[in-house]
Amino acid sequence: MQIISEVAPLRDHVGQWQKAAKRIAFVPTMGNLHQGHLTLVRKAREQGDVVVVSIFVNPMQFDRADDLANYPRTLDDDLTKLREEGVDLVFTPSADTLYPHGLEAHTAVEVPKLSSMLEGASRPGHFRGVATVVTKLFNLVQPNVACFGEKDFQQLAVIRKMVTDMAMPIDIIGVPTVRESDGLAMSSRNNNLTVDERQRAPVLAKTMRWMSAQMRNGRRDLDDLIEDAHDQLRAAGLQPDEFYIRDADSLGTITDNSRQAVILVAAYLGTTRLIDNFMVDLQRATEKADKTETANH
Repeated sequence: MQIISEVAPLRDHVGQWQKAAKRIAFVPTMGNLHQGHLTLVRKAREQGDVVVVSIFVNPMQFDRADDLANYPRTLDDDLTKLREEGVDLVFTPSADTLYPHGLEAHTAVEVPKLSSMLEGASRPGHFRGVATVVTKLFNLVQPNVACFGEKDFQQLAVIRKMVTDMAMPIDIIGVPTVRESDGLAMSSRNNNLTVDERQRAPVLAKTMRWMSAQMRNGRRDLDDLIEDAHDQLRAAGLQPDEFYIRDADSLGTITDNSRQAVILVAAYLGTTRLIDNFMVDLQRATEKADKTETANH
C-alpha cells in the first residue's frame, strides 16, 4: 500500500494507472475510520481495479473552530485498517498542500440551492467546503468511480449534482448506512459519547423508524409528526437540532407526486451532534390508502 502526502507522486501513480487502462475507484474520508468507511472501501474494490482512499480533515467545511480542533485524528490506526482491506494508495495531504494560499484565497465550488437549504441553511459555507475539497480531490485522483455513504444524505445529493452539472466523468455510488446492532448509525463522532449517552443514542434511529411506520400507514400531518418525534427525543435526553421530512429525489417539499420521502435528523446528545436519515416508500402508503378507500366503497 502506497502512502502519499504530496501532489506530484500522486499524479505519477494516477498517470501510470491510466496508461494501463486501470479503473480507479476512490473513497474520500476525514479519517477516524470505522466499519461504515470500510464498507465504502469494499464497495470501491468491487467497482475498480485499484482503490484510492484519501484522509484529510477539511478545514473549509467546518463552521466552528472547536469542532475542527476536536475532530478525532487516528492516522496510524486508519492506515492499519486500510492495509488490511488491500487498499492500493492512501492520499494524506496537509491543509497547506491542498490550500497553499490559505482558505480565504482559494477558489471555491458552490452548488446552488442544495447547498443552502436544510443543513446548509444552519451551517453556511459547509457544503461549499465539501464541494470544493471533493472537486480538488477528484482532479488529483482522476477516479472513474467514487463511493459515498448515504448517512450524509444531503452531502451525497450535493456531490451528485456537482458531478452532473460540471460534466465530470465519474460514477457516484451511494452506499447504504452501516449501523450498530442497536440501530445507531456508525459515525466517527460516536466515539465522543459517554457510556450513558451511547446507551441512549439508538433512540434517534428508533424514532425515525416510528415516523416511517406512521407515514407508511398514511399519516400526512408532517409538522405534527415532527413535533411528536421531538418529544420522543427529548424524553430520552436528546436535543433536536434539525428535523426535516422531504422528497428524497429533490429534497424539496413532499407533494402528491413524491414516490419516496427522506427523514433527515440532527440532534445533540450532550455535546455530540448526531446525524441520520431514513427513507420512506410513499408509493406503498398511497397504494394501501387506495385499497382501503376501495374496500370502504
